[in-house]
Amino acid sequence: MTQRLTVPKTYKLFIGGAFPRSESGRTFEVRAPKGAFLANAAQASRKDARDAVGAAVGAVKTWSGATAYNRGQVLYRVAEVLEGRRGQFIDEIIAQTGLSQSTAAAEVDEAIDRWVWYAGWCDKFAQVTGNANPVAGPYFNLSVPEPTGVVAIIAPQDTALVGLVSAVAPALVAGNTVVVVASEAFPLSAISLAEVLATSDVPGGVVNILTGSPAEIAPWLAGHPDVHALDLVGAGGIDWVDLQVKAAETLTRVLPPEQGPDAATPSLQRISAFTEVKTVWHTKSLI
Repeated sequence: MTQRLTVPKTYKLFIGGAFPRSESGRTFEVRAPKGAFLANAAQASRKDARDAVGAAVGAVKTWSGATAYNRGQVLYRVAEVLEGRRGQFIDEIIAQTGLSQSTAAAEVDEAIDRWVWYAGWCDKFAQVTGNANPVAGPYFNLSVPEPTGVVAIIAPQDTALVGLVSAVAPALVAGNTVVVVASEAFPLSAISLAEVLATSDVPGGVVNILTGSPAEIAPWLAGHPDVHALDLVGAGGIDWVDLQVKAAETLTRVLPPEQGPDAATPSLQRISAFTEVKTVWHTKSLI
């Protein structure tokens, strides 16, 4: 009887709800801390970044048009599937980072908890960040938060999962769509997260995940006219000032890099950073 061969996993990109290889055909090796080969991951190119932005643009209407309650349900479903695949994520983090079982488990649990926390804000943040403004006259004056549009993100580069979740989830709450560049050193968990998203009722194109070099991909995202906000939370290791300059040419909102263990800590501010405030006037009834 012949010995059974294992089926190695192919880690591709996640664009528009599908899993394409890089259009360039390039891959890069992902290795364990001691040098053991783990997998080949797709190395995204400029064309892949453009395709991802196009997919995100196409999904804005569907995602932002969903009710806040429905977005919360969908995001909570993501957390449910993450919980069901908890063991897989723990094993991947251990393989990529060399962390202990308990530390890797703590990272996965924190990532799930943060996703649940943001899911709960979907139908609440508008009441907290919006306002009824006092005006002199027989009018209602309301400030209402609305999504910015397409958000490009450079995920934290020093964690496999929790940093990625912490950067992506808040952008989704208000109805934005996302193009995120995952950790270059630990990309495998990002594609496993993409598999979770693809089976959790998240519409195709709402989240697009690129693996490869942030230094190579980020300039194309920063200067893209269809990117409306740029989160550089994990871009501290590259020339992020130049990215700010590129983004300014298209009036793109920019969040600067964050360092240390508190980077992308869950907060209401990370949700409101990706919203625009619309002011509505309405006459009061005189009857």
